Amino acid sequence: MSDVEIHPTAIVDPTAQLGNGTIIGPYCIIGPDVEVGQSCWLQHHVTLMGPVRVGARNKFYAYCSIGQQTQDLKYAGEPTYLEIGDENTFREFMTVNRSTKSDGKTQIADRGNFLAYSHIGHDCIVGDAVVFSNNGTLAGHVRIDDHAIMGGLTAVHQFCRIGRFAITGGCSKIVQDVPPFMIADGNPAEIRGVNLVGLERNGFAPESVKAIKEAFRLIYRSKLNTQQALEAVRNEIAPCPEIAQIIDFIETTERGIIR
Repeated sequence: MSDVEIHPTAIVDPTAQLGNGTIIGPYCIIGPDVEVGQSCWLQHHVTLMGPVRVGARNKFYAYCSIGQQTQDLKYAGEPTYLEIGDENTFREFMTVNRSTKSDGKTQIADRGNFLAYSHIGHDCIVGDAVVFSNNGTLAGHVRIDDHAIMGGLTAVHQFCRIGRFAITGGCSKIVQDVPPFMIADGNPAEIRGVNLVGLERNGFAPESVKAIKEAFRLIYRSKLNTQQALEAVRNEIAPCPEIAQIIDFIETTERGIIR
């Protein structure tokens, strides 16, 4: 643990592995079987419990609790796992649970921004560059794809999925899957439109945005059922990666999509 700064009030298990340049602030607790990458920063009163693997350059603000055991009542006490990538920010009181069983893991990719009091439950898979606004909450086995944004106080039911570049409104109740590029809002949530601001900010080509808008019209504003709408999307819209993603997402949904 050379070049690691540990405040004298912190408690660090001797088996923990801390990367060079990592700073452990006052009153932090690092448990056994914790591996932290280079140049991470723990402000104060942060708890990391293992087994957990944390990548490089992550920031943990006050009172985060990362890697505590699952809250699933089926948990039998065996070692379970959490993996975190690089350059994430975990704000105050943010919580992440490990998986329920030893053959699974909770996974967080890179460059996420998880605001105060947000929660990632057991066995969730969270992609790159996501944003969880304050109190955004995931039940177990939820999947959040790259660049998705959760509005404040959004609650996501177990086994749901939120697609790439989708966004949820504040206080939304998500009980089925949100397709890529869409806006979901309400309690229970409905699809309100296309995330045009997000697409513009991320440099999507005008022809791609036009195709996504047309897919939205066919799926959500026509009188076609889901299968009929997908067939119309295939037949009426020129192929592009974004349309392929929408089709694949809907065809592979397990809980069905929000209508």
